Amino acid sequence: MGGRFLPLVVTLAIQALASMASFTVPVLAPAAAADLGVPAAVVGVFVALIYFSAMLTSLLSGAWVLRFGAIRVSQICLALCAAGLACAATGTLAGMVLSAVLIGAGYGPVTPASSHILVRTTPSHLMGFMFSLKQTGVPLGGVLAGALVPSLVETTSWQGAAGAVALACAVMLVLAQSCRTPFDDDRQPGHRARGNPLQPLARVFAHSAIRDLALCSFFFSAMQLCLTTYLVTYLTHEYGLGLTAAGLVLAVTQGAGVGGRLLWGWIADRWLAPRRLLPLLALAMAAAAGLTATFSPDWPLLAVMVVSACFGATAIGWNGVYLAEVARLAPPGTAGLYTGGTLFFTYFGVVAGPPLFALVAEANGSLASGYALFGGLLLVTGLLLGHFARRPVEVSEPA
Repeated sequence: MGGRFLPLVVTLAIQALASMASFTVPVLAPAAAADLGVPAAVVGVFVALIYFSAMLTSLLSGAWVLRFGAIRVSQICLALCAAGLACAATGTLAGMVLSAVLIGAGYGPVTPASSHILVRTTPSHLMGFMFSLKQTGVPLGGVLAGALVPSLVETTSWQGAAGAVALACAVMLVLAQSCRTPFDDDRQPGHRARGNPLQPLARVFAHSAIRDLALCSFFFSAMQLCLTTYLVTYLTHEYGLGLTAAGLVLAVTQGAGVGGRLLWGWIADRWLAPRRLLPLLALAMAAAAGLTATFSPDWPLLAVMVVSACFGATAIGWNGVYLAEVARLAPPGTAGLYTGGTLFFTYFGVVAGPPLFALVAEANGSLASGYALFGGLLLVTGLLLGHFARRPVEVSEPA
């Protein structure tokens, strides 16, 4: 395989397995909840714990990458994900809590580590597309979990399914070792790995362009999670669709998100700079959210699917362009540090968005009000990003 694509393949595989680990327990939740004697809905708490843990470790990841190297950090991430799944397989509530914390701790540094590798190995004219292609590992992990974990539960047990995914993470950990020498040749063994955990945030806020992207990513990620979390419930309860058909609409939405990641990355490399493209994506998300809020039984199913596909293409498809722009703006050698700092806000949106959506929906008696509110927030976000795009681009100097 050509040297240009090896970093992409390795980072994509690591991203997909870390993502699969984060999706595994939610997928096997119905079986696990029955054994644990808790409602299956408590899986929402599990997911929140994963991303809260990821928020914290993302802040530390930049220093770890500089000290130990991006591949070594990725290997540690896979080990944490495997350990978390092993804790889940114990079949206890304490094990489940520890599982969420460990999986989140492993999930947080994966993207900063991969950004550090890709920004060094990717030609500038391909950064948007390559970062977007790597980020397809997130939905790919969800697809793998959805396709394989239920079958593993049926053929073994839910504990066996968790163990199998843990084993896959361990195997990838071993395979990644062959790439460590060439990809971690820039590590700095003397760098302090226990620096100030707030330093990445301070650096982000000192760089106005990256700060603007980081703050806006809170709303982008919140919209993404609210779309995927509540769409099936919204379509079945308020649009009147059957569960199977609603699941199909969600699948179309997710598929459009994968396609959107690749399309926007390609456009960002060739036609429209990321600082111009991201405001347009925010405005498109706002329009799609507003249209989704107007769904009624009078709407043809085809129209619902088209709007949902557009919603998915934008609300799920923005990540690669965003991460490539952060890596491009960061001073040389600090892509992992700045990415970790910005992901604190991104993961915060994941943690805070769905509960806020639920509160608004509960207060108004309709999930449509949640989509309407977030559509309004994305409208403001898009306008602000458009305003920020008029500023002169900062020139980053070596750290």
